[in-house]
Amino acid sequence: MTESTVAQGGGGEGTAKIVYILYLIGIVFGITGIIGVVIAYVNKGDAPEWLKSHYQFQIRTFWIGALYIVIGAMLSMAIVGYLLLLFWVVWLIVRCVKGIKALDTKQPHPDPTGWLF
Repeated sequence: MTESTVAQGGGGEGTAKIVYILYLIGIVFGITGIIGVVIAYVNKGDAPEWLKSHYQFQIRTFWIGALYIVIGAMLSMAIVGYLLLLFWVVWLIVRCVKGIKALDTKQPHPDPTGWLF
């Protein structure tokens, strides 16, 4: 990566996109979500402001998703737990797709602190 690419913010979008993709893969292989949140934490400090909103969104997506998974797992004795886990899958896919869409247009995430979509 050249110095001019770094100065223009190039390359950072690729890392943020990788985090979104790791989250999507994490639906099947959970460890990739953990790798994704570590990458987001590491890159958040050096990113331009518009990209920091994506990293903040990704970090919140991980922790809110972990909360949904824990509650869903505890309630899995009842049907409602499985419904909550299904909601988590849909919720994660929608959040990642919206994040990638904003990232592709080089826009900050519109609501990085939101709980839903």
